[in-house]
Amino acid sequence: MTSPVLPRTTSAYYVQAVLSFALAAGGLALGIAYLPVSAWMRAFLALGLLYTVTSAFTLAKVIRDRQETGELVNRVDQARLERLLAEHDPFRVDG
Repeated sequence: MTSPVLPRTTSAYYVQAVLSFALAAGGLALGIAYLPVSAWMRAFLALGLLYTVTSAFTLAKVIRDRQETGELVNRVDQARLERLLAEHDPFRVDG
């Protein structure tokens, strides 16, 4: 049975993703802070930002978990198929 190649992220890609997220969230938070509106409006926008960020993290986790589950099921199915093929004897006569 061949093991699948696991995708690995480089540290540069990880740093780029973290910096991109920090820059986007920080820029939006700064924009909300200096928006010429009342405090209630800023608070509403800040809560919207917080909700968007947390739901994005939750969505990413759900997608990752679903993919990992699918990979596990595929590996189990592949192992069953390989076992059946190994045990199969086309020249065996029953009876």
